[in-house]
Amino acid sequence: MKNKTLLSGLLLLISVLPFTGVTAQTDSTLLKKTMALQKKVDDQDHQFDILEKQIDDLLWFERLGDVAYIDKVRLTGTPRWKPKNSDDRFAGNKLQFYTYVFIPKNADSSKKYPLIVLPHSGIHANFSTYCCHIVRELMAQGYIVVSAEYRGSTGYGKSTYENIDYGGRENDDVLASRDYMIENYSIVDPGRVGVIGWSHGGMIALMQILQHGDQYRCAFAGVPVSDLENRLASHDQSYSDYFIAPYHVGETIEENPAEYARRSPTHYAANLNKPLLIHTNTNDNDVYVEEVLLMIDKLKELGKPFEYKVFQDASGGHGFDRIDTKEATDIRFTVYQFLERYLNPPHPFQSAAEMRKAAYRFN
Repeated sequence: MKNKTLLSGLLLLISVLPFTGVTAQTDSTLLKKTMALQKKVDDQDHQFDILEKQIDDLLWFERLGDVAYIDKVRLTGTPRWKPKNSDDRFAGNKLQFYTYVFIPKNADSSKKYPLIVLPHSGIHANFSTYCCHIVRELMAQGYIVVSAEYRGSTGYGKSTYENIDYGGRENDDVLASRDYMIENYSIVDPGRVGVIGWSHGGMIALMQILQHGDQYRCAFAGVPVSDLENRLASHDQSYSDYFIAPYHVGETIEENPAEYARRSPTHYAANLNKPLLIHTNTNDNDVYVEEVLLMIDKLKELGKPFEYKVFQDASGGHGFDRIDTKEATDIRFTVYQFLERYLNPPHPFQSAAEMRKAAYRFN
């Protein structure tokens, strides 16, 4: 911030300098150099994100290497939904992205295992070791896990960040990660694929099961972003700014309501044809309970069979079932019981205590 303020001062100073024939060229050169420096400062946050991501990648091997074979592969999704520049001759190129692969170390190559597709949370975030205990729990049950660093993720530079397609083709990247696993790992059972996620990942889980239900057996959506009209109305301008950025939608919801509806899970509720579990929390301070209830009520109105639970002021607010308390892990145990009914993992947990031991080594 201090650097940006200094640069702004320099730009102001340049603007008030006498603009004579002698000084014009000097001022122009100084302005160009200052603008270049401004760009470097603007890009600096992305450089720190890249470093932070590289460090966290090492932590995955440190914290999970005892129970999982871990890989990180580079895939392609679909092209940007609209070109950044009208004259971009490569606008039709498929976007590249990274995907994490976790396979239990005790997996038998002659057998088939269920697959969990686990999109990360956050509009601009990434799959970090925040999810370490959840992945350990999934490994212990015998699930294979894949997690796409879909377009808009942080830790991969400005270009990936500005490829954000909230509620749009980010879902293509997640589906591509699912398809990659089935096409390249013979131990994955294509008939036992589930998708789970929380927050923005919960939104993607909804979109996957609603738009590509034939590719999944079941879905769990925790505190899912569900309806952009409600979300934008209940959050401040900074949230709307993500969408009106010129490299994203570039229009407000008032200017193009149909585009925002297209990016909302509630818009596709009628498509549900697979088992679905939704969790929400009355004291969620990010995805407000009222937004998730819109999704729940819409499914009810349409007569769709599904399961849900509204937790009353559960500790942790938005992250109430992702933190490490006993209250949170007991809730995750019920999620795994739901998944077990449809995915039949080889080593299902018999109790919440067994689950805690698998994730935390002691109980």
